[in-house]
Amino acid sequence: MPTVVLTDHAWPDVSIEREILEGAGHELVAPYATASMTQIDALVAEAQPAGILTCWEPVSARAIASSPGLRIVARMGVGLDNIDVAEATRRGIWVTNVPDYCVEEVSDHAVALMLAWLRGIAPLDRQVRGGTWDPSSARLARVSTRTAGIVGYGRIGHRTAAKLAGLGMRVLALRPRTSTYADGPVRLVDLDTLLEESDVLILHLPLTPQTHHFVDAALLAHMRPGSLLVNASRGPLVDTPALLQALDDGPLAAAALDVVEGEPLPPRELVERQNVIITPHVGFSSDASVAELRRRASEEVVRVLAAQPPAHPCNAPAAVRI
Repeated sequence: MPTVVLTDHAWPDVSIEREILEGAGHELVAPYATASMTQIDALVAEAQPAGILTCWEPVSARAIASSPGLRIVARMGVGLDNIDVAEATRRGIWVTNVPDYCVEEVSDHAVALMLAWLRGIAPLDRQVRGGTWDPSSARLARVSTRTAGIVGYGRIGHRTAAKLAGLGMRVLALRPRTSTYADGPVRLVDLDTLLEESDVLILHLPLTPQTHHFVDAALLAHMRPGSLLVNASRGPLVDTPALLQALDDGPLAAAALDVVEGEPLPPRELVERQNVIITPHVGFSSDASVAELRRRASEEVVRVLAAQPPAHPCNAPAAVRI
């Protein structure tokens, strides 16, 4: 019976994965909800799986190389920054993801983070809970008069743009190098124009070596005075010391973040700031999206182990293991 290892999971049980994989004649090994790279390396070496399902934890080159029968590493999500894709490709192993399961959720969350600051929801809630009832202290925005700039105009960026336009906002997006998406309600511009004209900058980028610390001190210095940074993608897109400096000295007024460097233990100096809103990397989440993610990722493993091509390949192995 071929074995499938689930490295970690961000939900209470593994019933969906077990039902699909065992129904196809595979054994599921899932001892951890969270795990270190060392634990995962050891788990894969011991279990010798034909497939690996992974949520957030790292699937290293060591893990991939340790199982000669491994045929697929399936990411239970969109980004691939926790998988050594190059090693998998070199060894003829498919890497897959579920690229569109949470488009509505992440775009909803990005808009919600923006509104939580512009309409004062989060800071005023803190104020009232602290015993202060002072409507005169509110400094709120008319959302329809603001300009939002999106960096990362793919599936999620496109939906975020449509929702922002529905609020009456002017919407800009960084002109992508390649895209299958029409402009829609968006004006495509270069980065300098985006930074100069945006009251809100929203990140929808994947994390790659090229986008690591995309938001650094130089970029922040070119943002509009009083602007808001929203990150609903990956924490390391933003250089945290540079962000803190921009929040102290300008031009940023605030940051609204679903992801941060160092999660799940974000820097205290960031968490404790009154002009920062943080949620615990839940932008992808809804009952519907999580169930869909679990089902589709598990079905992808079953598909590949049945010698069928994956529905959502993220690499092109030269010689696929059979």
